[in-house]
Amino acid sequence: MPWGEIAALLTAFLWTGTALAFEIASKRLGSLTVNLLRLSLAFIYLLIFNYFYRGLPLPTDAGVHSWFWLLLSGVAGFVFGDFFLFSAFRLMGARTTMLIQTLVPPITAFIGFFVLGEVMSWMHLAGMMLTMSGIALVVVNRGNGNGRPGLNFPVRGLVYALAGAVGQATGLVLSKYGMGSYSPFAATQIRIIAGIIGFFVIVVLKSHWSEIRIGIKDRKGMRALVLGSILGPFLGVSFSLLAIQKTQAGIASTLMGLTPVLILAPSALLFKQKVTLREWIGAAVSVMGASLFFL
Repeated sequence: MPWGEIAALLTAFLWTGTALAFEIASKRLGSLTVNLLRLSLAFIYLLIFNYFYRGLPLPTDAGVHSWFWLLLSGVAGFVFGDFFLFSAFRLMGARTTMLIQTLVPPITAFIGFFVLGEVMSWMHLAGMMLTMSGIALVVVNRGNGNGRPGLNFPVRGLVYALAGAVGQATGLVLSKYGMGSYSPFAATQIRIIAGIIGFFVIVVLKSHWSEIRIGIKDRKGMRALVLGSILGPFLGVSFSLLAIQKTQAGIASTLMGLTPVLILAPSALLFKQKVTLREWIGAAVSVMGASLFFL
């Protein structure tokens, strides 16, 4: 069984639920509050889970190699990647930013080739290109209302979005290099430690404590945050590490990038968003591309 590919698909479904939950939470609590609290809650979940699953609440059995590279991957993915990703959202909007995020799979494959020596087959490369094209069709049609890309955005936003994509890709490859055969759930815990420290420093530098105190009192926002932190940094990130452990980083990254496609149906049902013919075609192309990874 292609367990890595299955884990990557499961991650995409989990991140779909995460995106819906965090869309509600971010609007009510603010992105910086969501980032710090989601990682803090996920760390608590992993503490309990690893105690019963592994008999160790903390990753004290990890070696120096794992600690160093997983902490570095947490800084690259959670702090650097997410910080610039949310900054790009603010400057350019989610549509254009997510379009640029389709570059994460090829960047991951590129870094994976040089760092891990992973070489993708022609069929896998074709699957990646098809999947990315389908995602681009879905994402590029959102936001303007006229169906046109509308590439009028600040250069700084483009730089931030690219930096976020590089951070996400680097975080995945470093995770695989540092994790080896180690438990993905314990490895996630190490990465989250780096993320919590990083966002704590950002909160201190930006003096956002009052925003966090106000956000904690918002019950609806906190309910969405709790759900999102379970589906995302706890289960989603853990299964993403399982995926890259069992298959090539580029393949895993491509399948995990299906979230913009998977989110179409629930967005239409929950938020009454209209799904266009172009988006359905993009979804079909993405599914065709993803299916090539299982042949």
